[in-house]
Amino acid sequence: MAEKGEHTRERILAATEPLVLESGFAATSLDDILKATGLTKGAFFHHFRGKGDLARALVERYVANDLAIFERFAAESRTASSDPLEQAYAFLKLFESFIEGLEKPLAGCLLATYVYESMQFEPAIQKYITQSFRRWAALYEAKFEAVLARRRPARPVSARELADMIVSIIEGGFILSRAYGDPYIIARQSKQFRQYLELLFESRR
Repeated sequence: MAEKGEHTRERILAATEPLVLESGFAATSLDDILKATGLTKGAFFHHFRGKGDLARALVERYVANDLAIFERFAAESRTASSDPLEQAYAFLKLFESFIEGLEKPLAGCLLATYVYESMQFEPAIQKYITQSFRRWAALYEAKFEAVLARRRPARPVSARELADMIVSIIEGGFILSRAYGDPYIIARQSKQFRQYLELLFESRR
């Protein structure tokens, strides 16, 4: 029974995420969710106290899935080379390959959707979203700190600034990818960022 209940809960979350990415959280009604899942209200409220409870579970699931992917990229990139810069390149290439392997554009970033609708959520969820962005950026920042410890850049820059830059590129890429119907624009922009890193660090070799 517990396994069946967990399956139903995951079914609700999996069906709700694309609805929220498409229309926003406020515009996604309970009826929309029930229609997408084929469940009754009773079944929904067995797993979630309401939309607020669903909102927290939805973003926690999204963050866990995203961080698992990026942490895997980080682990794999560490085996690519002993040079921190080459590791950073490998990390970005793994992300680019992931994007290029998609058959259609990613629907967007759930964290960004929540930020746009911040007034819909309690302060605890808003704080969680901020912390999630910082945790994501910290994966990049650790990479760039290692690079800066070994190489002097052509222009003054901090690991935090580089981390914020690539996160901004990816988040902006989500918007353009959806606007243009182009699933690969994020990967192309990541490649441009790699070229920027080459100009910043390899010109001093």
